[in-house]
Amino acid sequence: MWWLIAAVGLGIPLVVTALPEFGMFAVGAVAGAVTAALGGGTVAQFLVFVAVSVALVAVVRPIANRHRGQGPRLASGIDALKGRTATVLERVDAGSGGRIKLAGEVWSARALDGDRVYEPGQQVDVVEIEGATALVI
Repeated sequence: MWWLIAAVGLGIPLVVTALPEFGMFAVGAVAGAVTAALGGGTVAQFLVFVAVSVALVAVVRPIANRHRGQGPRLASGIDALKGRTATVLERVDAGSGGRIKLAGEVWSARALDGDRVYEPGQQVDVVEIEGATALVI
């Protein structure tokens, strides 16, 4: 019974502080309660509590920390245009450039490769955006 009270007691700071370690200790306390229910002695209960809590902290915490900094990356602005396909409207080369239709808008464009020339109607890929000019291949 004391282990279940301890589990609830550890669950309260988990909710209030959002520190996952309290949840791991609460699971350890539940494991201690299961050990007590199966007839384990006091020493066995504490050993199970410590073993489960330490194992969870050692295994789950590094995984959670790795994923904590990773959120869904949503590209916006110029970053969202990189890698997109565009249609050539006016001849595009490395020197004088040209025009493309990219994401429903007309952009000035320049060929990334100095030897390449793209004719109207061709599909090109946007590699980089420099100011108001898209570099294409």
